[in-house]
Amino acid sequence: MLVDSHCHLDRLKLDKFDGDLDEVLALARSRGVGKFLCVGISLENVDDVVKIANRYEDVVCSVGVHPLDVDSGLADVEKLKALAAQPKVVALGETGLDYYYSTETKEVQQQSFIAHLQAAGEVGLPVIVHTRDAREDTIELIRTHGSREHAGVLHCFTESWDMAKAALDLNYYISLSGIVTFKNAEELREVAKRVPLDRLLVETDSPYLAPVPYRGKPNIPAYVREVAEFIADQRGISYEALAEATTENFHRLFPRAA
Repeated sequence: MLVDSHCHLDRLKLDKFDGDLDEVLALARSRGVGKFLCVGISLENVDDVVKIANRYEDVVCSVGVHPLDVDSGLADVEKLKALAAQPKVVALGETGLDYYYSTETKEVQQQSFIAHLQAAGEVGLPVIVHTRDAREDTIELIRTHGSREHAGVLHCFTESWDMAKAALDLNYYISLSGIVTFKNAEELREVAKRVPLDRLLVETDSPYLAPVPYRGKPNIPAYVREVAEFIADQRGISYEALAEATTENFHRLFPRAA
């Protein structure tokens, strides 16, 4: 079995599937994908991701405020803890820091990230972290405010091996998306080879960042297979071994999803 450890099922482009999410998930299942983590990005889509997770036995969800969505509303620690108590919520996030698109909201992003880290530690859930152009601050806030016992994952990882190593040292996992298949992703392919197999996850981040040979087209959870096959080839192991390891890692990191 394979897991798509990060997808946005409420945002998928369903034109080619007659607007039917059932067909999208059926296609993924036919390619060996047995579980999906539908990730929340704002207070506005909490109900959507929870509803989708409750609708399908093999879908779980997370709730949180993406760093680029802090303008749409913030959640304090108590609010996040209350959201985390909902059925099938297995993590908080995605949260984190993004200085590439938004430097003017740095302080607000940091406050939001800290609230997620603290809430996750108190309720015993992992954190899904988005980070871009904020390496030092991301690691420092995790180190200062996060929980080693209930750590998390740096999702859709695009940073250096040094940052990956710093996160691994804090008990975090590294998740790779279709970006690893892109022609200009040599540094990321090195990360894909070096991350310990028991700390690696795979994802689509669909509907974004479709892997080769679908690059530039809408992404769907079925394409996590291309991501997994590519990484397995880079590491010199079988697809089956990569799928088994990343699935075990997913359930270890997100025990509520088991």
